[in-house]
Amino acid sequence: MSATDTQFQPASMADRASAQAIGYLMQQGIENADCLSLAAGFVDPETLPVELVRQTTAELMSASAGKSTLQYGTTPGSDSLREVFRNYLAELEGDSNHRTSLSLDRIVLTTGSQQLLLLVSQALFNPGDICLVAAPTYFVYLGVLDGVGANAIPVTTDENGMCPDALDAELQRLSDEGQLHRVKLVYVVSYHDNPAGISVSAERRPRLLDVVRKWSDSQHVFLLEDAAYRELHYDGPVLPSIFSYDQQHDDDRQHVILSQTFSKSFSPGLRVGVSVLPQQLIKPVFDLKCNEDFGSGHFSQNVVASVLQSGAYRQHVSRLQQSYKGKRDAMLAAADQFFSDVPGVSWLHPNGGLYVWMTLPDHVPTGFDSDLFKRATHTDKVMYVPGELCYPSDWNQRPRNQMRLSYGVLDNDGIREGIQRLASAVRAVV
Repeated sequence: MSATDTQFQPASMADRASAQAIGYLMQQGIENADCLSLAAGFVDPETLPVELVRQTTAELMSASAGKSTLQYGTTPGSDSLREVFRNYLAELEGDSNHRTSLSLDRIVLTTGSQQLLLLVSQALFNPGDICLVAAPTYFVYLGVLDGVGANAIPVTTDENGMCPDALDAELQRLSDEGQLHRVKLVYVVSYHDNPAGISVSAERRPRLLDVVRKWSDSQHVFLLEDAAYRELHYDGPVLPSIFSYDQQHDDDRQHVILSQTFSKSFSPGLRVGVSVLPQQLIKPVFDLKCNEDFGSGHFSQNVVASVLQSGAYRQHVSRLQQSYKGKRDAMLAAADQFFSDVPGVSWLHPNGGLYVWMTLPDHVPTGFDSDLFKRATHTDKVMYVPGELCYPSDWNQRPRNQMRLSYGVLDNDGIREGIQRLASAVRAVV
């Protein structure tokens, strides 16, 4: 028997990763390339800072700085760069004390925020452990949890974000069943979340942390605050991070993991993320990252740091917010125009982010194998993300009649046309 005839069995982690929804969704995009995409969670290519990056790169490539910029960095990012990113976080928090009180040792620069989500999950979960998530939640992270063998348990969520009372009740249930020792993490997208555009309300932010701290008396539970869309804020109050409340507890400051990225607010191609870790997670996360890449792209980190120091980043974000606000408004206006007379259809009105969450009548499924998805992609030539992807696949209560609509890629005219086509498809199956 030749080597090519023997059967190869991938490791269990690779096998679990094979069923990730993101891969199938991207394949649908390729197969339906002639569709207008209300599915792609990409940023608007017209907003990408090409000229600013070109100028910054030219400055970095000067004779004095170029060689060090193109050299290896360090596993968590060099101290000088992390200090720049610490100052950036302090500005967002409105707290100059972060510049000195937040140790550089707790800051890690990653390949986007996605790498941080994976590293934390690898550091925390053994197969069978539990992560509590919003319902709905970021479906790519559900794939990460599947990959490490963790169980995702949904927590009731409404227009104000994850419900603290529901989180407390779920933890009580798990404790009563003898499963509390399996709970390692609560995952919350705190600003304008993917998929629903929901922000956790000001009142709920400290309460969620209080619930986590309460149940950590016997089993340490972390809260991972994914703030990927924090700066894509268009109207309504500017909210403090959940992380900021953790810093007010001088006795620990060890519950919230803060994760942020420049992929949405600056450039996904540069792949730069910044996160703050509780002390207990520094060594395991750094060890895992060292095995993976012993330092993310040093050049990309320098580009973003230079833009932060020059003040150009803030100007870019201000223009970005105005652009996306107009696109958000265009999608909501189109929904009002084309869906207002369709019975049983509703949608949320986000204050930021890239998404509008739409709910159809209970009897209208939106999944890949549904009549609606086939009609939308084959006849009306428009794509969306089925909402069922944003719930754990083994949850028998997951809704089948929702969809995530993105206004990131298309221009205003394309958004209006896409919503009109989607309304045509919905009318055909309602």
